[in-house]
Amino acid sequence: MKTRMIRINDEIARVTADTIRSELSDPRIGTVVSVMGAETTSDLKHCKIRVSILGEKEEQKKVMEALTRATGFVRKRLADVINLRQTPEIKFVYDDAIEHGMYMRKLIDEVNKP
Repeated sequence: MKTRMIRINDEIARVTADTIRSELSDPRIGTVVSVMGAETTSDLKHCKIRVSILGEKEEQKKVMEALTRATGFVRKRLADVINLRQTPEIKFVYDDAIEHGMYMRKLIDEVNKP
């Protein structure tokens, strides 16, 4: 059962990334948006999709608003592509992992300067 959930989460993340990259036409989603992963509840009713957005805080906020408005479209694409009895309700959640990694890299580079 656990491997099935991992496969479902991976497929949801892949389809969502493809949809954001190639099918959403909202101009606010012009920056770099990365789907970091998906976390679906065991009953497949809800799914949190973690996204990382590079850019300024105000720009990130606009992109999150655009993604939130596009949840219906993304959910419809998931239903079309993934064969599940019930397509989960999705919610986009901001993930700062890439931003934090870039900050840590900067600190390491500063420490290692000759």
